[in-house]
Amino acid sequence: MPVMTWKKFPHPDPAFEYTAETLKHAWHRLHTGDVEPWPDERKLVDAWIDFHAGRFEAAAHAGLGAGMVGFAVANKASCVQAVYLDAAAAKCTRLQEVARRCEHQQREHSDCPAAFYWHAYALGRYSQEISVLTALAQGLGGKVKASLERTLALAPRHADAHTALGVYHAEIVDKVGALLGGLSYGASRRQALEHFDTALRLNPRSAIVRVEYARALILLDGQSEARSAAALRKEAAAMTAHDAMERLDVERARQELAG
Repeated sequence: MPVMTWKKFPHPDPAFEYTAETLKHAWHRLHTGDVEPWPDERKLVDAWIDFHAGRFEAAAHAGLGAGMVGFAVANKASCVQAVYLDAAAAKCTRLQEVARRCEHQQREHSDCPAAFYWHAYALGRYSQEISVLTALAQGLGGKVKASLERTLALAPRHADAHTALGVYHAEIVDKVGALLGGLSYGASRRQALEHFDTALRLNPRSAIVRVEYARALILLDGQSEARSAAALRKEAAAMTAHDAMERLDVERARQELAG
């Protein structure tokens, strides 16, 4: 098992250093995507302050130390760390840990959107690491889809869940084709685009929606959509980040444009 070290966020910025008061004022802007409610406990506010500043290790430890009520910040910090900063082996281990925590949380709190969203997110990103086809063979695709649909049943305005469902539909159509994707996994090009359009409507200032939408267009339609994909990436790359996660999203857009 790889050593679970925490690489530091490479773009520290004073603009990402919130106080309890300024974070509460910015909360809706920062959490439009995941509709996370404002935390009642001060120690969780502090954990979220660490998260938004890019201190993901501190945020995760503080969240886990608070018990299940802190799983949202712990899982979000762990997922961002895994996807953007971890090497491949550590990434898979960390994402699997998040998925297991979420499954435990789902049994205890079946009405918590974050328990289902971060479960789907972790399994989805893990699936990308081991290959989507391998993940489908292991039955992970159905788990991702079920958790995302449960997220939206609990929180219909969860833009990040719409984005993730857009990714789900696009990746399956890309890997197995429209016919088999529809018959076996309920996936379609139409649904992919609808989920991305909904995500943009709910969270129009999101860089990551644009980045994932651009990738999905290429998966679904190839180079015929290269111009549209590039336009989405340019919009994302030009955005002003308001916390560490958004900065990582913007950097991803810039890297994809440069590549």
